[in-house]
Amino acid sequence: MPSSTNQNNTAKEKFREALKGCARAVSGNDELQMTFGQDGPTMTGNTALIPDLPLKPTYTDVQVMRGMTDSLSLKASCHDASAHQKRAPYDAEAKMIYDALEEVRYEMVGSQRMAGMEENLWARQQKELQTQYVNPVFSTEDVPLHTALSLLAREAMLDRPLVGKAQDVAKHWREELSKNSENLFSSLLDVIHDQDAYSSEVINLLKSLNIDAGTEKPGSNEGESENETISEDENDMLEDQDGGLPDEDSSEGEADPSDDSEGDDREDTDFNDNSMGDGEAEQQTNPAQEQAALPNFSVLEVPEAFGYKIYTKRFDEVVTAEDLAQPSELDRLRTLLDRQLETLNRAVSRLANKLQRKLLAQQNRAWEFDLEEGTLDAARLSRVVTDPLSPLSFRQEADTEFRDTVVTLLIDNSGSMRGRPIMIAASCADIFARTLERCGVKVEILGFTTKAWKGGEARGAWEEAGKPGQPGRLNDIRHIVYKTADSPWRRVRNNLGLMMREGLLKENIDGEALTWAHKRLLARPEQRRILMVISDGAPVDDSTLSVNPGNFLEQHLRNVIAEIEDRSKVELIAIGIGHDVTRYYKRAVTITDAEDLAGAMIDKLTELFDEKVKKK
Repeated sequence: MPSSTNQNNTAKEKFREALKGCARAVSGNDELQMTFGQDGPTMTGNTALIPDLPLKPTYTDVQVMRGMTDSLSLKASCHDASAHQKRAPYDAEAKMIYDALEEVRYEMVGSQRMAGMEENLWARQQKELQTQYVNPVFSTEDVPLHTALSLLAREAMLDRPLVGKAQDVAKHWREELSKNSENLFSSLLDVIHDQDAYSSEVINLLKSLNIDAGTEKPGSNEGESENETISEDENDMLEDQDGGLPDEDSSEGEADPSDDSEGDDREDTDFNDNSMGDGEAEQQTNPAQEQAALPNFSVLEVPEAFGYKIYTKRFDEVVTAEDLAQPSELDRLRTLLDRQLETLNRAVSRLANKLQRKLLAQQNRAWEFDLEEGTLDAARLSRVVTDPLSPLSFRQEADTEFRDTVVTLLIDNSGSMRGRPIMIAASCADIFARTLERCGVKVEILGFTTKAWKGGEARGAWEEAGKPGQPGRLNDIRHIVYKTADSPWRRVRNNLGLMMREGLLKENIDGEALTWAHKRLLARPEQRRILMVISDGAPVDDSTLSVNPGNFLEQHLRNVIAEIEDRSKVELIAIGIGHDVTRYYKRAVTITDAEDLAGAMIDKLTELFDEKVKKK
């Protein structure tokens, strides 16, 4: 008799085959292939990648998976990437709205054809919003305008009121626009089957909202505009990366899918180093050339010698959580985190207690007696009474090798961690900080992201300098200190709530973050230093990668990891959430579900401490 597991697998396989057939029929592409995994949804060429069902799927899970497939299929059949790009605005905000409303258009076409498809697309939308907006929405600042307009457009064109999370996300923007959404989007519904006419109406809508809808960079002339037009192949590649979802980040920490193609930037890669016009970029090669002649120079100290350039560090920042939010906001965010912890806290705490018992069992506690100061020795209490002037009535616990340890948790704060992954990472960091602190092990908690999408002030400076070729890292990095090693957990517990703040999580430049965390560890007095990295993707910054080789950030990360693993006394561990980090780190583990993070952290820390015991 077949087991329930086999029956479940058979049912899933039949469902996958049905999805493939449906996708081929809707897209009109008989050669369309579909693969299923943890990532997606994305379409590359004739291959679609869709996130697979969980082990015990619900009806909603099935609907969401259908909705993802329907969206990709409709994009393949109803969307002309080249025509879309011709009218695409140059302004970043306008481009995000333009892209989001185009997605609404081709999904509207499917919804009009089939009522079942409409339900699938709504289920997918609700699931995405629930994942992206874990916290309540308090104002328009918590929601990008393109997300709100996308929802309001669906509501108006389908004549179907928003419910649940969609209503929560859009309500403040509805009030801000202070117009009837049907009037705002009425002209779009009449032309959804004509992409060119629809694009024109979207441009008119942008103008009515006083948003720059121009297709050229301000100040450019026609000749420059022609040279900056992106090729169809490049545009198709970028459209494939969008994956048909309006999320601000893709599944593996990829760049913001709402970013424009920036073909003008890609052409600048033909410049050589001699064409650089920015003094900062030129000067950065000098110390590298001098240091390269030395026998033991390091990528941690001189990354330029290894081909990693930084256009400018002028706008970078290392900040504490208190620098980014007022105490009242941190308190509110911490309350939200605690609410999310109600179901997770018991399971994680149980695992943490196991780790604590194991670590305490490894501590060979030793005491020094007959001291002149320290803790009063209860065994000498009678001496204190009979001879109060005796100077040798105190004791002190001797320092042990075990206690002489510091652990740094370096947490990826990129946009792809938004939702449950970052909540679980924050809660695990919180619980492990308390656990290790009770064991006498100091813990530092750090985060890394960027200050802006699309490059921020660094990119602006580069553009003003004439866009010199191959500028190197081209964004403003933000490194966040949530807890220093010497800060007691009780004094900084609210800081971890900052990870729940909408808008904080942007892009990730892992190599520089690893270098920063490693440098902080080396400055510590402890004999043993452990660095644990928690991430869900490879390093990605769209601004940097648009004007540098595709492996620019990844190669730097590999060089940094190799330097730390081979030449540093810092012990490096990595945990990848839904992303294979074992191809980067020697000591690493990849988990497919954020729910497994606590167990993975315990396993890796236990391995390290067990290794130390065995070596004695």
